[in-house]
Amino acid sequence: MELKTVDLTKRYGSKTAVSHLQMALTNGVYGLLGENGAGKTTLMRLICGIQTPTSGKITLNGKRIDRLGERYRDLLGYLPQHFGYYPDFTARDFLLYVAALKGLDGREAKRKADELLAEVGLKKECRQKIRTFSGGMKQRLGIAQAMLNDPRILILDEPTTGLDPKERIRFRNLISAFSKDRIVILSTHIVSDVEWIAGEIIMMRSGKILHFGKTQEITAEIDGCVWECMVPAESAEEYGKRFRVSNLRNAEDGSVVLRVISRECPGLDAVGVLPNLEDLYLFYFGEEGKR
Repeated sequence: MELKTVDLTKRYGSKTAVSHLQMALTNGVYGLLGENGAGKTTLMRLICGIQTPTSGKITLNGKRIDRLGERYRDLLGYLPQHFGYYPDFTARDFLLYVAALKGLDGREAKRKADELLAEVGLKKECRQKIRTFSGGMKQRLGIAQAMLNDPRILILDEPTTGLDPKERIRFRNLISAFSKDRIVILSTHIVSDVEWIAGEIIMMRSGKILHFGKTQEITAEIDGCVWECMVPAESAEEYGKRFRVSNLRNAEDGSVVLRVISRECPGLDAVGVLPNLEDLYLFYFGEEGKR
């Protein structure tokens, strides 16, 4: 299966949200990264057919998705950043309602709803009303509804928002197991989530693709720009003003170890280290004006 964008562009008046995007996706998990306003949500809504492009096209196995119509929508699962639900529905009734909208027959809908409620850790709460749920529980229910129709293309916009570390691990394992023979696009600001499960990373800025590739390939761009150095505790704030600091930890002797993103060596005792995806993200989207 190949999902492809061809010169894909979406404008809102004078603002271009997605600009002449060219990419081809095959089975696997893709992490979509970028700061707010980069065009990530617009791209996902275009892929889901919720919005229409200003120009260009999206194809599935060479056929335009707008011409495939219902056949394409049957293959989709989508979790928007803020998904709608009925607060007085129980979790199970809500999934059965969504299943009916997606055209699942009654027996299959019940089987799939119960299976997914167990997988997202809501089996015991399945008969509770959604209005009693915490934010993390609602998010887990949203993930379940996106997977109800066993989609071949799964689009998840900020799916780990509100999840605690244990829930995020459960989610990552679920998506990893689910992604075989499917296309999964996962957008998040929690870089570690996509670093763990995404086979390839799509990094966007200003509606364009900045990087597309495996983590080790794209982080190679900032080889020589990531350093660790030990500084006195009273100097840490000054370093934070001058450089992009991705991590800080206290040493046993009272000094502070900084992980610094900089094209220049931040000090005589600084040691170069291998970059990771979080370093790359900070390199592009950290505070302007720092070295």
